[in-house]
Amino acid sequence: MTRTAVATDKAPAAIGPYSQAIITDTLLFTSGVIPIDPQTGTIPDDSIEDHAHRVFRNLAAIAEAAGTRLDRAIKVTVFLTDLANFQRLNNVYAQYFSEPYPARSTVQVAALPMGAALEIEAVIARGSGS
Repeated sequence: MTRTAVATDKAPAAIGPYSQAIITDTLLFTSGVIPIDPQTGTIPDDSIEDHAHRVFRNLAAIAEAAGTRLDRAIKVTVFLTDLANFQRLNNVYAQYFSEPYPARSTVQVAALPMGAALEIEAVIARGSGS
């Protein structure tokens, strides 16, 4: 199996010893993405909805750099520091995915890097097909 790192300046750079994503022959595995603005390198002081949109735009940029699309996601994992934001996240999530929705896990965590309230990772199909 071939593993190739993905890097794009249209999404935040890794803040540690990891890749934005790894592509294999058929799958893209993203690292967890927090709502960092790739232009400033900071997390804007915005609503959870704005943070979710930023994360999905960052994930979409990584997917595009790997030659695929976010809407081809197979599995999404969401980390929230407060599950009270679950429905607000769902409202944004539904704008990026349609049926059949990717499999998904959502968990509450004590803390995330840079004080983020949200982090999302995805496994996305590559290659031909819908």
